[in-house]
Amino acid sequence: MRRPYSFSLLFLLSASVFAQPTRTATRPIVLHAARLLDIETGRIVSPGEVLVRGDRIAEVGSAVTHPPGTNLIDLGDSTLLPGFIDAHVHLFLHPGAEDLQTVQESVAQRTILATLAARDDLMAGFTAERDMGTEGAGAADTAVRDAINQGLIPGPRLRISGNAVDVLGGHEDAIHFNPEQHVLSNATVANNATELVNVIREQFKLGADFIKIYETGRDSVADGKFSTIYQYTEAELRAAVGEAARLGKHVAVHATGEPGTLYAARAGVVSIDHAYQLSDETMRLMRDKQIYAVPTFTISEYFAEHASTAEESSSLRQTLDYHTQEFRKQLAAGVPVAMGSDVGPFPHGTQAREFVLMVKYGMTALAALQSGTLNGAKLLGWQGELGALKPGYLADVIAVAGNPLQNINAVEGVTFVMKGGIVYKP
Repeated sequence: MRRPYSFSLLFLLSASVFAQPTRTATRPIVLHAARLLDIETGRIVSPGEVLVRGDRIAEVGSAVTHPPGTNLIDLGDSTLLPGFIDAHVHLFLHPGAEDLQTVQESVAQRTILATLAARDDLMAGFTAERDMGTEGAGAADTAVRDAINQGLIPGPRLRISGNAVDVLGGHEDAIHFNPEQHVLSNATVANNATELVNVIREQFKLGADFIKIYETGRDSVADGKFSTIYQYTEAELRAAVGEAARLGKHVAVHATGEPGTLYAARAGVVSIDHAYQLSDETMRLMRDKQIYAVPTFTISEYFAEHASTAEESSSLRQTLDYHTQEFRKQLAAGVPVAMGSDVGPFPHGTQAREFVLMVKYGMTALAALQSGTLNGAKLLGWQGELGALKPGYLADVIAVAGNPLQNINAVEGVTFVMKGGIVYKP
Protein backbone atom coordinates (compact mmCIF):
# COMPACT_ATOMS: atom_id res chain seq x y z
CA MET A 1 0.00 0.00 0.00
CA ARG A 2 1.31 3.43 -0.92
CA ARG A 3 2.02 5.75 1.98
CA PRO A 4 -0.09 8.93 2.23
CA TYR A 5 1.83 12.20 2.45
CA SER A 6 0.40 15.32 4.03
CA PHE A 7 1.14 18.20 6.34
CA SER A 8 2.01 15.66 9.07
CA LEU A 9 5.13 14.63 7.13
CA LEU A 10 6.24 18.24 6.84
CA PHE A 11 5.68 18.69 10.56
CA LEU A 12 7.72 15.54 11.27
CA LEU A 13 10.56 16.89 9.19
CA SER A 14 10.61 20.24 10.91
CA ALA A 15 10.15 18.81 14.40
CA SER A 16 12.42 15.78 14.22
CA VAL A 17 14.84 15.60 11.32
CA PHE A 18 16.07 19.15 11.63
CA ALA A 19 15.95 19.34 15.41
CA GLN A 20 19.33 20.21 16.86
CA PRO A 21 21.20 17.46 18.72
CA THR A 22 22.64 18.08 22.15
CA ARG A 23 25.82 20.10 21.75
CA THR A 24 28.36 20.87 24.44
CA ALA A 25 30.59 23.41 22.63
CA THR A 26 34.22 22.97 23.71
CA ARG A 27 33.54 21.38 27.10
CA PRO A 28 35.05 17.90 27.51
CA ILE A 29 32.58 15.07 28.06
CA VAL A 30 33.00 11.99 30.23
CA LEU A 31 30.67 9.07 29.55
CA HIS A 32 30.28 6.74 32.52
CA ALA A 33 28.56 3.35 32.47
CA ALA A 34 28.56 0.10 34.38
CA ARG A 35 30.51 -1.57 31.58
CA LEU A 36 32.61 -0.85 28.49
CA LEU A 37 33.39 -3.44 25.82
CA ASP A 38 36.92 -3.56 24.43
CA ILE A 39 35.76 -4.72 21.02
CA GLU A 40 39.20 -5.92 19.92
CA THR A 41 39.79 -8.30 22.85
CA GLY A 42 36.28 -8.94 24.06
CA ARG A 43 37.24 -7.78 27.54
CA ILE A 44 34.57 -6.07 29.64
CA VAL A 45 35.92 -3.05 31.55
CA SER A 46 33.83 -2.36 34.64
CA PRO A 47 33.00 0.39 35.28
CA GLY A 48 33.69 1.98 31.92
CA GLU A 49 34.47 5.59 31.07
CA VAL A 50 35.26 7.51 27.90
CA LEU A 51 36.70 11.03 27.83
CA VAL A 52 35.68 12.96 24.71
CA ARG A 53 37.32 16.19 23.55
CA GLY A 54 35.73 17.77 20.53
CA ASP A 55 34.90 15.05 18.01
CA ARG A 56 37.56 12.58 19.22
CA ILE A 57 38.05 10.10 22.02
CA ALA A 58 40.83 11.28 24.34
CA GLU A 59 40.91 8.54 26.96
CA VAL A 60 39.25 5.17 27.70
CA GLY A 61 39.31 3.07 30.86
CA SER A 62 37.62 2.22 34.12
CA ALA A 63 38.42 5.71 35.43
CA VAL A 64 39.49 8.48 33.04
CA THR A 65 40.59 12.05 33.68
CA HIS A 66 37.78 14.48 34.54
CA PRO A 67 39.12 17.89 33.45
CA PRO A 68 37.69 21.10 34.97
CA GLY A 69 34.32 21.91 33.46
CA THR A 70 33.69 18.34 32.34
CA ASN A 71 30.16 17.43 31.36
CA LEU A 72 29.62 14.03 33.05
CA ILE A 73 26.99 11.80 31.46
CA ASP A 74 26.12 8.85 33.70
CA LEU A 75 24.51 6.08 31.67
CA GLY A 76 23.91 3.75 34.61
CA ASP A 77 23.61 0.00 34.14
CA SER A 78 24.59 -0.06 30.48
CA THR A 79 27.49 -1.08 28.25
CA LEU A 80 29.46 1.42 26.18
CA LEU A 81 30.24 0.27 22.63
CA PRO A 82 31.61 1.79 19.45
CA GLY A 83 28.86 2.95 17.09
CA PHE A 84 27.46 0.17 14.90
CA ILE A 85 28.29 0.02 11.19
CA ASP A 86 25.82 -1.42 8.68
CA ALA A 87 27.59 -2.28 5.44
CA HIS A 88 24.43 -2.83 3.38
CA VAL A 89 21.53 -0.37 3.60
CA HIS A 90 19.05 1.25 1.23
CA LEU A 91 18.10 4.68 2.53
CA PHE A 92 15.87 5.26 -0.49
CA LEU A 93 13.62 2.26 0.15
CA HIS A 94 10.86 1.64 2.69
CA PRO A 95 8.55 -1.31 3.39
CA GLY A 96 6.02 -1.98 0.66
CA ALA A 97 6.05 -2.95 -3.01
CA GLU A 98 9.62 -2.10 -3.93
CA ASP A 99 9.07 -1.88 -7.69
CA LEU A 100 6.01 0.34 -7.25
CA GLN A 101 7.60 2.80 -4.84
CA THR A 102 10.49 3.40 -7.23
CA VAL A 103 7.98 4.15 -10.01
CA GLN A 104 5.25 6.04 -8.14
CA GLU A 105 7.36 8.18 -5.80
CA SER A 106 9.35 11.10 -7.18
CA VAL A 107 13.07 11.39 -6.51
CA ALA A 108 12.36 14.46 -4.38
CA GLN A 109 9.84 12.54 -2.29
CA ARG A 110 12.19 9.60 -1.93
CA THR A 111 15.02 11.91 -0.86
CA ILE A 112 12.85 13.33 1.92
CA LEU A 113 12.09 9.79 3.08
CA ALA A 114 15.81 8.96 2.92
CA THR A 115 16.54 11.72 5.43
CA LEU A 116 13.99 10.16 7.79
CA ALA A 117 15.56 6.74 7.26
CA ALA A 118 19.03 8.12 8.02
CA ARG A 119 17.74 9.64 11.27
CA ASP A 120 16.08 6.36 12.30
CA ASP A 121 19.23 4.36 11.64
CA LEU A 122 21.34 6.79 13.66
CA MET A 123 18.92 6.64 16.59
CA ALA A 124 19.25 2.84 16.52
CA GLY A 125 23.01 3.18 17.10
CA PHE A 126 24.27 2.97 13.52
CA THR A 127 26.77 5.81 13.25
CA ALA A 128 28.18 4.70 9.89
CA GLU A 129 26.63 2.94 6.90
CA ARG A 130 27.24 1.92 3.30
CA ASP A 131 24.30 2.76 1.04
CA MET A 132 24.14 0.03 -1.59
CA GLY A 133 22.21 1.79 -4.32
CA THR A 134 19.40 4.31 -4.54
CA GLU A 135 17.24 1.94 -6.60
CA GLY A 136 16.53 4.39 -9.40
CA ALA A 137 17.05 7.67 -7.53
CA GLY A 138 20.38 8.26 -9.26
CA ALA A 139 22.87 10.37 -7.32
CA ALA A 140 20.35 11.66 -4.77
CA ASP A 141 22.31 9.91 -2.02
CA THR A 142 25.15 12.35 -2.69
CA ALA A 143 22.94 15.15 -1.39
CA VAL A 144 21.92 13.16 1.69
CA ARG A 145 25.53 12.25 2.50
CA ASP A 146 26.71 15.82 2.06
CA ALA A 147 23.86 17.26 4.15
CA ILE A 148 24.76 14.89 6.99
CA ASN A 149 28.44 15.79 6.70
CA GLN A 150 27.57 19.49 6.83
CA GLY A 151 25.49 18.99 9.98
CA LEU A 152 22.25 20.01 8.27
CA ILE A 153 20.42 16.77 9.11
CA PRO A 154 21.17 13.92 11.54
CA GLY A 155 22.33 10.61 10.13
CA PRO A 156 25.18 8.12 9.96
CA ARG A 157 28.46 8.71 8.23
CA LEU A 158 27.86 7.41 4.71
CA ARG A 159 29.69 5.67 1.91
CA ILE A 160 27.41 5.84 -1.13
CA SER A 161 27.23 4.17 -4.54
CA GLY A 162 24.54 6.18 -6.33
CA ASN A 163 22.64 3.93 -8.71
CA ALA A 164 23.83 0.33 -8.81
CA VAL A 165 24.95 -1.15 -12.13
CA ASP A 166 23.11 -3.92 -13.98
CA VAL A 167 22.83 -5.58 -17.41
CA LEU A 168 19.91 -5.08 -19.76
CA GLY A 169 17.12 -7.36 -18.53
CA GLY A 170 19.05 -8.01 -15.32
CA HIS A 171 18.12 -8.26 -11.67
CA GLU A 172 16.76 -4.70 -11.31
CA ASP A 173 15.58 -3.98 -14.86
CA ALA A 174 11.79 -3.70 -14.35
CA ILE A 175 11.27 -7.07 -16.00
CA HIS A 176 7.84 -7.59 -14.40
CA PHE A 177 6.29 -4.51 -16.01
CA ASN A 178 4.60 -4.22 -19.40
CA PRO A 179 7.52 -3.50 -21.75
CA GLU A 180 5.36 -1.11 -23.76
CA GLN A 181 5.32 1.21 -20.74
CA HIS A 182 9.13 1.53 -20.89
CA VAL A 183 9.51 1.54 -17.10
CA LEU A 184 13.06 2.52 -16.23
CA SER A 185 15.49 0.14 -14.57
CA ASN A 186 16.24 0.65 -10.87
CA ALA A 187 19.92 0.40 -11.82
CA THR A 188 22.14 1.94 -14.48
CA VAL A 189 22.58 -0.40 -17.44
CA ALA A 190 26.03 -1.45 -18.69
CA ASN A 191 26.29 -4.43 -21.04
CA ASN A 192 30.03 -4.90 -21.53
CA ALA A 193 33.43 -3.82 -20.23
CA THR A 194 33.47 -0.56 -22.19
CA GLU A 195 30.03 0.43 -20.95
CA LEU A 196 30.99 -0.53 -17.40
CA VAL A 197 33.97 1.82 -17.49
CA ASN A 198 31.82 4.65 -18.86
CA VAL A 199 29.14 4.14 -16.22
CA ILE A 200 31.70 3.94 -13.43
CA ARG A 201 33.26 7.23 -14.52
CA GLU A 202 29.82 8.84 -14.53
CA GLN A 203 28.98 7.47 -11.07
CA PHE A 204 32.17 8.86 -9.59
CA LYS A 205 31.59 12.20 -11.32
CA LEU A 206 28.22 12.37 -9.57
CA GLY A 207 29.79 11.76 -6.15
CA ALA A 208 29.80 8.00 -5.55
CA ASP A 209 32.31 6.67 -3.01
CA PHE A 210 32.32 3.16 -4.50
CA ILE A 211 30.54 1.13 -7.19
CA LYS A 212 27.81 -1.45 -6.57
CA ILE A 213 27.28 -4.06 -9.30
CA TYR A 214 24.56 -6.68 -9.60
CA GLU A 215 26.49 -9.83 -10.49
CA THR A 216 23.76 -12.45 -10.07
CA GLY A 217 19.99 -12.85 -10.17
CA ARG A 218 17.37 -13.94 -10.07
CA ASP A 219 17.69 -16.87 -7.66
CA SER A 220 15.85 -20.18 -7.50
CA VAL A 221 15.82 -23.33 -5.38
CA ALA A 222 14.66 -26.62 -6.91
CA ASP A 223 14.88 -29.97 -5.12
CA GLY A 224 17.16 -28.38 -2.55
CA LYS A 225 19.58 -27.09 -5.19
CA PHE A 226 20.29 -23.37 -5.33
CA SER A 227 21.03 -21.65 -8.63
CA THR A 228 21.44 -18.08 -9.86
CA ILE A 229 22.36 -16.54 -13.21
CA TYR A 230 25.58 -14.56 -13.45
CA GLN A 231 25.43 -11.19 -15.21
CA TYR A 232 29.04 -10.19 -15.89
CA THR A 233 32.00 -12.32 -16.89
CA GLU A 234 35.17 -12.35 -14.84
CA ALA A 235 36.90 -10.24 -17.49
CA GLU A 236 34.14 -7.62 -17.34
CA LEU A 237 34.33 -7.47 -13.57
CA ARG A 238 38.11 -7.10 -13.76
CA ALA A 239 37.63 -4.10 -16.03
CA ALA A 240 35.24 -2.57 -13.50
CA VAL A 241 37.52 -3.22 -10.54
CA GLY A 242 40.49 -1.84 -12.47
CA GLU A 243 38.69 1.37 -13.39
CA ALA A 244 37.57 1.93 -9.81
CA ALA A 245 41.09 1.21 -8.55
CA ARG A 246 42.51 3.81 -10.96
CA LEU A 247 40.70 6.39 -8.82
CA GLY A 248 41.58 4.73 -5.53
CA LYS A 249 38.10 3.28 -5.12
CA HIS A 250 36.53 -0.17 -5.18
CA VAL A 251 33.64 -2.35 -6.31
CA ALA A 252 31.12 -4.29 -4.21
CA VAL A 253 28.77 -6.84 -5.73
CA HIS A 254 25.33 -8.25 -5.12
CA ALA A 255 26.20 -11.91 -5.68
CA THR A 256 24.29 -14.82 -4.23
CA GLY A 257 25.91 -17.86 -5.80
CA GLU A 258 28.21 -19.60 -8.23
CA PRO A 259 29.74 -19.00 -10.68
CA GLY A 260 29.14 -15.28 -10.21
CA THR A 261 30.61 -15.23 -6.72
CA LEU A 262 33.79 -16.89 -8.00
CA TYR A 263 34.10 -14.39 -10.86
CA ALA A 264 33.74 -11.55 -8.37
CA ALA A 265 36.34 -12.96 -5.97
CA ARG A 266 38.82 -13.52 -8.78
CA ALA A 267 38.23 -9.99 -10.08
CA GLY A 268 39.08 -8.53 -6.66
CA VAL A 269 35.88 -6.93 -5.42
CA VAL A 270 35.87 -5.62 -1.86
CA SER A 271 32.74 -7.49 -0.71
CA ILE A 272 30.28 -10.12 -1.86
CA ASP A 273 26.90 -9.19 -0.49
CA HIS A 274 24.29 -11.86 0.33
CA ALA A 275 26.70 -14.72 -0.46
CA TYR A 276 24.18 -17.54 -0.16
CA GLN A 277 26.46 -19.94 -1.99
CA LEU A 278 30.27 -19.90 -2.09
CA SER A 279 32.39 -22.69 -3.54
CA ASP A 280 35.50 -23.93 -1.73
CA GLU A 281 37.66 -21.98 -4.19
CA THR A 282 35.63 -18.81 -3.70
CA MET A 283 35.88 -19.11 0.08
CA ARG A 284 39.65 -19.65 -0.18
CA LEU A 285 40.06 -16.54 -2.33
CA MET A 286 37.90 -14.47 -0.01
CA ARG A 287 39.90 -15.58 3.00
CA ASP A 288 43.25 -14.95 1.32
CA LYS A 289 42.26 -11.61 -0.25
CA GLN A 290 40.18 -10.52 2.77
CA ILE A 291 37.06 -10.05 0.67
CA TYR A 292 34.11 -9.65 3.02
CA ALA A 293 30.92 -11.69 2.91
CA VAL A 294 27.92 -9.57 3.93
CA PRO A 295 25.17 -12.10 4.79
CA THR A 296 22.00 -9.90 5.07
CA PHE A 297 19.90 -12.44 6.98
CA THR A 298 17.35 -9.92 8.25
CA ILE A 299 15.92 -9.07 4.85
CA SER A 300 15.45 -12.77 4.07
CA GLU A 301 13.66 -13.33 7.37
CA TYR A 302 11.46 -10.29 6.81
CA PHE A 303 10.45 -11.28 3.29
CA ALA A 304 9.64 -14.83 4.43
CA GLU A 305 7.45 -13.49 7.24
CA HIS A 306 5.70 -10.97 4.97
CA ALA A 307 5.25 -13.07 1.83
CA SER A 308 2.00 -12.64 -0.07
CA THR A 309 1.31 -16.38 -0.29
CA ALA A 310 2.13 -19.48 1.75
CA GLU A 311 3.95 -20.90 -1.26
CA GLU A 312 6.16 -17.84 -1.56
CA SER A 313 6.89 -17.90 2.17
CA SER A 314 7.90 -21.57 1.98
CA SER A 315 10.24 -20.90 -0.93
CA LEU A 316 11.87 -17.96 0.84
CA ARG A 317 12.33 -19.96 4.04
CA GLN A 318 13.92 -22.75 2.02
CA THR A 319 16.43 -20.27 0.61
CA LEU A 320 17.11 -18.84 4.08
CA ASP A 321 17.68 -22.33 5.49
CA TYR A 322 20.10 -23.05 2.66
CA HIS A 323 21.95 -19.78 3.32
CA THR A 324 22.32 -20.49 7.04
CA GLN A 325 23.83 -23.91 6.31
CA GLU A 326 26.28 -22.35 3.87
CA PHE A 327 27.09 -19.56 6.32
CA ARG A 328 28.40 -22.06 8.86
CA LYS A 329 30.70 -23.47 6.16
CA GLN A 330 31.93 -19.95 5.39
CA LEU A 331 32.73 -19.30 9.04
CA ALA A 332 34.61 -22.59 9.27
CA ALA A 333 36.59 -21.66 6.14
CA GLY A 334 37.70 -18.34 7.64
CA VAL A 335 35.76 -16.07 5.29
CA PRO A 336 35.78 -12.54 6.77
CA VAL A 337 32.30 -11.23 7.56
CA ALA A 338 30.92 -7.70 7.78
CA MET A 339 27.50 -6.97 9.22
CA GLY A 340 24.99 -5.79 6.62
CA SER A 341 21.23 -5.97 6.94
CA ASP A 342 19.78 -4.77 3.59
CA VAL A 343 17.49 -2.49 5.59
CA GLY A 344 15.01 -0.43 3.59
CA PRO A 345 12.50 -3.01 2.41
CA PHE A 346 12.06 -3.60 6.16
CA PRO A 347 11.80 -0.67 8.61
CA HIS A 348 14.83 1.52 9.13
CA GLY A 349 16.10 1.59 12.68
CA THR A 350 15.36 -2.11 13.28
CA GLN A 351 18.42 -3.64 11.61
CA ALA A 352 20.23 -4.56 14.85
CA ARG A 353 18.23 -7.75 14.36
CA GLU A 354 21.06 -8.76 12.01
CA PHE A 355 23.43 -9.21 14.99
CA VAL A 356 20.89 -11.51 16.65
CA LEU A 357 20.53 -13.66 13.52
CA MET A 358 24.28 -13.88 12.96
CA VAL A 359 24.63 -15.34 16.44
CA LYS A 360 21.65 -17.62 15.88
CA TYR A 361 23.28 -18.99 12.73
CA GLY A 362 26.74 -19.68 14.08
CA MET A 363 28.75 -16.64 15.19
CA THR A 364 29.76 -15.84 18.73
CA ALA A 365 28.32 -12.63 20.16
CA LEU A 366 31.76 -11.01 20.10
CA ALA A 367 32.42 -12.01 16.47
CA ALA A 368 29.04 -10.65 15.42
CA LEU A 369 29.70 -7.35 17.18
CA GLN A 370 33.16 -7.16 15.61
CA SER A 371 31.60 -7.72 12.19
CA GLY A 372 29.50 -4.59 12.71
CA THR A 373 32.28 -2.45 14.17
CA LEU A 374 35.91 -3.36 13.42
CA ASN A 375 35.18 -5.18 10.16
CA GLY A 376 32.69 -2.60 9.01
CA ALA A 377 35.24 0.17 9.58
CA LYS A 378 37.80 -1.68 7.44
CA LEU A 379 35.29 -2.35 4.67
CA LEU A 380 34.10 1.26 4.56
CA GLY A 381 37.60 2.70 4.65
CA TRP A 382 37.47 4.09 8.19
CA GLN A 383 39.97 1.73 9.79
CA GLY A 384 41.87 3.53 12.54
CA GLU A 385 39.08 6.09 12.98
CA LEU A 386 35.93 4.09 13.67
CA GLY A 387 34.95 0.67 14.97
CA ALA A 388 36.54 0.77 18.43
CA LEU A 389 36.69 2.92 21.55
CA LYS A 390 40.31 4.06 21.46
CA PRO A 391 42.15 7.36 22.00
CA GLY A 392 42.35 9.31 18.75
CA TYR A 393 39.31 7.61 17.20
CA LEU A 394 36.23 9.59 16.26
CA ALA A 395 33.84 9.79 19.20
CA ASP A 396 31.11 7.53 17.84
CA VAL A 397 29.86 5.91 21.05
CA ILE A 398 26.63 4.12 21.88
CA ALA A 399 25.21 2.41 24.97
CA VAL A 400 22.91 -0.57 25.38
CA ALA A 401 21.18 -1.87 28.48
CA GLY A 402 22.82 -4.97 29.90
CA ASN A 403 25.76 -6.95 28.53
CA PRO A 404 25.51 -7.85 24.81
CA LEU A 405 28.13 -10.60 25.21
CA GLN A 406 25.74 -12.39 27.55
CA ASN A 407 22.56 -11.48 25.66
CA ILE A 408 23.02 -10.32 22.07
CA ASN A 409 19.41 -9.07 22.01
CA ALA A 410 20.65 -6.09 24.03
CA VAL A 411 21.80 -4.47 20.77
CA GLU A 412 18.15 -3.94 19.83
CA GLY A 413 17.73 -1.52 22.73
CA VAL A 414 20.22 1.29 22.16
CA THR A 415 19.74 3.92 24.88
CA PHE A 416 22.46 6.45 23.99
CA VAL A 417 24.00 7.65 20.72
CA MET A 418 26.94 9.98 20.22
CA LYS A 419 28.47 10.67 16.83
CA GLY A 420 31.55 12.82 16.48
CA GLY A 421 31.25 14.02 20.06
CA ILE A 422 27.65 15.19 19.59
CA VAL A 423 24.89 13.52 21.59
CA TYR A 424 21.87 12.56 19.45
CA LYS A 425 20.09 10.24 21.91
CA PRO A 426 18.54 10.60 24.42
